[in-house]
Amino acid sequence: MSSSPAQVEKRSVDWIPHNERFGKARSLGNVWFVGNVNLTAMATGVVALSIGANLIWTVIAIVLGSLFGTFFMAFHSAQGPQMGLPQLVQSRAQFGYVGAAVTVWIFALINYWAYNTSDAILSGAAINALIPAVPSNVGFIIAAVVATVVAVFGYSQIHWINKVLLWPTLIVLALLTVAVFLRGSMPEGAFDLTNFQLAPFMTVFVIIAGFQLGWAPYVSDYSRYLPSNVGVRSTFMWTFFPSALSGIWVFGLGALASGPDGSFAPVQAFQALGDAVFPGFGFVAVALLLIGLLAVMCINAYGGSLAMISIIDSFKKVNATKTLRVVTLIIMGVAVWFTAAVVGVDNFNGFYGNALVFLAYLFTPWTAINLVDYFWVRRGTYVIMDLFRPSGIYGRWGWRGNLAYVISLAIMVPFFVTVPFTGFIATALGGVDYSLFIGVPVAGLLYLWFARGIDLKKEKELAAAEGDLSTQH
Repeated sequence: MSSSPAQVEKRSVDWIPHNERFGKARSLGNVWFVGNVNLTAMATGVVALSIGANLIWTVIAIVLGSLFGTFFMAFHSAQGPQMGLPQLVQSRAQFGYVGAAVTVWIFALINYWAYNTSDAILSGAAINALIPAVPSNVGFIIAAVVATVVAVFGYSQIHWINKVLLWPTLIVLALLTVAVFLRGSMPEGAFDLTNFQLAPFMTVFVIIAGFQLGWAPYVSDYSRYLPSNVGVRSTFMWTFFPSALSGIWVFGLGALASGPDGSFAPVQAFQALGDAVFPGFGFVAVALLLIGLLAVMCINAYGGSLAMISIIDSFKKVNATKTLRVVTLIIMGVAVWFTAAVVGVDNFNGFYGNALVFLAYLFTPWTAINLVDYFWVRRGTYVIMDLFRPSGIYGRWGWRGNLAYVISLAIMVPFFVTVPFTGFIATALGGVDYSLFIGVPVAGLLYLWFARGIDLKKEKELAAAEGDLSTQH
C-alpha cells in the first residue's frame, strides 16, 4: 500500500505484508493526541462532572482514569507492528475463529456504533449551532456521510488528517484553557479536597477509563502498517503519552467548561467558553472541535467496518475487497444516523454515560485476556495464517479465552454501578464501583491458569516454519 492519503486502501482484515509496511512510530502521536480533541471527548468531562463529585475530585478521577485506561490501550497498540493485523483478528488466538466473532467482535461492533452515535448527536448539535438553518437531524446525516467517505480511503487518509489537525487542536485547547481562567467564577466548594465522595469518584474513574479502553479493540489497526522492526517500547510510548495527555487535558477542560454550576449542554458549554476569549471565538472553537469529531467518526467507522467484515468472515469466507468495505461502511453510517435520530440531543448525557460504563465492563476482561496471552503466554509468537483458518491450531472456539471471559464478567456483575442496575456487592459498599479492579486480575489470572495446557513448543515450530510471509499475499 502507498502512504498517499489520496489512494483508497486495498486491505481490510488481512495481514499486511512486510513490503507494504511504511511510516514511523511517531506518526501514532498525531492520531492518538488528536483522537481525543473533539466534542464527544470534551462532553465526557461534562458528563463526569454531572455524576456528583465536586470539581477537584472529578479532575483527579479524570487523571487517574485516563492513565489507567490508556496504559492498557497503549499495550494493544504495540501489537500492531509486530503482528501486522487488526486488533480483533489477533484475538482469534485467545477466543477461536468463531468464538472471537461471538464473544468479542459483536461487542466491538456495539462499541463503534455507540461511540459514533454519540459523535453524530453532538455533530448534529454543533452543525445546528454553527448554521441554525440546518436542523440537528440533518446534521446527523451530514456527519455520517463525511465519516463514511473518509473511512473509505482508510489508513493513510486517517493518519494524514490527524497530522494536519495536530497544531490547530493544540491552539484551540490552549485558548480554551486560558478561557476557563478568564471566565473565573467556579461553584462554591469546587476545590475543597475535604469533600471527598468515593461513589461518584469511582463512577467518574470508570467512565474515563472506559473511554480510553474503548480504543483498545482497534488501536493496533492504526499501527499495523508500521514496519515490523518498530519496537514495542516506541509504539507504546507514542500511543500512551499523546493519548493520556490529550485525554486528561480534554476531559478536564470539559468538566471546567460545563459552566459555573455544571448545567451547560456540551456544545453550549464550549461555545460560551470560546466567547470568553473574545466574542466570536466560540464559533471558531466549536467548528474546529466539530472537525476533530468528524475525524474520530472516521476512525470509528473504519474500525466498525473491519469488525463487521471479520464477523461475516468468521461464518462464511469472504474476499476482503474495497467494495465490501464500502458496503459495510454504508451500513454503519445508516445505523448511526438512525440511532442518533431516535436518541436525540436532549437524551445525549444519559445515552453516552451509560454507553461508556457498559463498554468499560465489556472490554475489561477482553483486554486482560488479550494482553496476558500476547505478553506472558505466547510472547508475541503466533502462526499468522492459522488466524485465518477455521481448522487452524487456534480452533473454531478458544475455550480458554471464552471461559475466562464469561467467568470474569459474571464475577464483575455484582460490582456494577449503572443507572438501570447496581450489583448487590456495590450496593453493600455504598454504591462504589470496583468492577474494573476485579475484572482485570480475575480475567488475566484465569486465562493464565487455563493456558498452561497450550503446546507452546509446537506453536513456535509452526511459526518458525511459516517464516517471512511477504511473498504469500
